[in-house]
Amino acid sequence: MRSARMFEIIQLLRSANGPRTAQNIADILEVTKRTIYRDIASLQSMRVPIEGEAGIGYVMRPGYNLPPVNFDIEEAEAISVGLSMISRTGDKSLEKAALRAMRKLSEATQLSENLFSSSWGAKIPGHIDLAEIRNAIRQETKLGLLYQDVEHKSTKRKIRPIALVYYAEAVVIAAWCELRNDFRHFRSDRILSCDLMTEGFEGEGVELRRKWAEVQDTDF
Repeated sequence: MRSARMFEIIQLLRSANGPRTAQNIADILEVTKRTIYRDIASLQSMRVPIEGEAGIGYVMRPGYNLPPVNFDIEEAEAISVGLSMISRTGDKSLEKAALRAMRKLSEATQLSENLFSSSWGAKIPGHIDLAEIRNAIRQETKLGLLYQDVEHKSTKRKIRPIALVYYAEAVVIAAWCELRNDFRHFRSDRILSCDLMTEGFEGEGVELRRKWAEVQDTDF
């Protein structure tokens, strides 16, 4: 959304030690330089105190503050540790979102610098984009998978994805499998291909998640 991107521009300029070019901001936010020029012009028209010009760079005039985030220091540290551990999931789009959230949190609170987490964790899925899986779950859209089991046997599956479960050693898709007519779990690193289908399961996701949760040994 444009409003979220404009908020990110404000955060980037507030945290910078010097001018940031439109190209630098565009690279971080993964948009075009022209988009950044338009967004900055819109922010300036709303009297956000951004100074600078194309080709030189932009700065935020000191004293501009956004509404505070009401976390105490232990709450902020808990969130910080959780965000840093996202890098262990192999989910690159979530990792980028975590870095954006960390910038906002660091601006709003005084975090200590003695909290670290290992980057060791789940294998990065080589054939799928977990962002697309999350979107399919939100949109209640079926997926077509080519899945390889632990014995390296491949099968084609049509699934109704309902949840992603992030373990230390793997990311698992929980889904209703139409081939097995039951709930199944699919490790993301064993999916050889994944296609978004035109067929959906609108209105079924909540009830499927409830039934799936009832048969799990672990509380999610």
